[in-house]
Amino acid sequence: MTALGYSAAPDVQDALERWQRWLVAEKGCSDHTLKSYRADVAGFLAFVMEHRGAPPSLNDLAALKLADFRSWLASRALDGAGASTRARGVSGVRNLFKWLDRTGTLHNPAIGSLVSPKVNKPVPRPLTAADAKTLLEEAGDADAPWIGLRDRALFTLLYGCGLRISEGLGLNRGDLPPDAETVRVLGKGSKQRQVPVLPAVNAAVAEYLAACPWPGGREAPLFVGARGDRLSDGVARRRMRDLRTLMGLPDSVTPHALRHSFATHLLGGGADLRAIQDLLGHASLSTTQRYTDVDAEQLLSVYETAHPRARR
Repeated sequence: MTALGYSAAPDVQDALERWQRWLVAEKGCSDHTLKSYRADVAGFLAFVMEHRGAPPSLNDLAALKLADFRSWLASRALDGAGASTRARGVSGVRNLFKWLDRTGTLHNPAIGSLVSPKVNKPVPRPLTAADAKTLLEEAGDADAPWIGLRDRALFTLLYGCGLRISEGLGLNRGDLPPDAETVRVLGKGSKQRQVPVLPAVNAAVAEYLAACPWPGGREAPLFVGARGDRLSDGVARRRMRDLRTLMGLPDSVTPHALRHSFATHLLGGGADLRAIQDLLGHASLSTTQRYTDVDAEQLLSVYETAHPRARR
């Protein structure tokens, strides 16, 4: 086992380092995805080593049978890993083996026959427009006034622009100048998109920056913590948890619920699904439909409005 945490022979260690460099440089994987892949592959290799009695080499990995992969999944289930956790593990291990095959490092045909555990994706739940408005108002109430203004500005941005929490926290001051009409967002897979900025968002951010005790130029983080460094995901989530407890809202009310509410409320106001897809940065329209809680009546309405043959 090396500092990377893998139980494997030197040739596998070398391949893993090259795979990780490829994930970052070519695929643009986020730190979160990279961390998940590392953990899942490390667990898989530890399983193989335990059954072999020695750190596996590339030849050992190439010789693994479908039964071996299934045994690994079965052991994860016995350890209490749920279907989503096991499915994520298959994704990471499969990604590694595909890369090993594509680079000519090794070929294992069995991994292609491995079926991921079926995962029933939970349907995200939006806030009502009234709850979203109240939450943004309550967010401004904090022991330090500028922190309350910061939290209100952040959550207004997530709700008003439909951003992921990582996208909002990753912004610098220069990315959102005063009275900006749009903001350029760096999303998943390092894909950029332009999102319109509402006047209410500009006003909330301007009020926060005017009160913020930490000065900064264009490259300084837009949202900062109590010590002036970039605001962490954990602090933002804890603040949201406090707010939903205060308001008696369910645990599904997270920073991501504001993004979902943005999409759902736009759809309810008559916005086109494709336009919402672009605003959210989704590669697939089916993903947008999940986020917007589309029911049969709404889909029929969109169809009848948009399809030439449906018009009478």
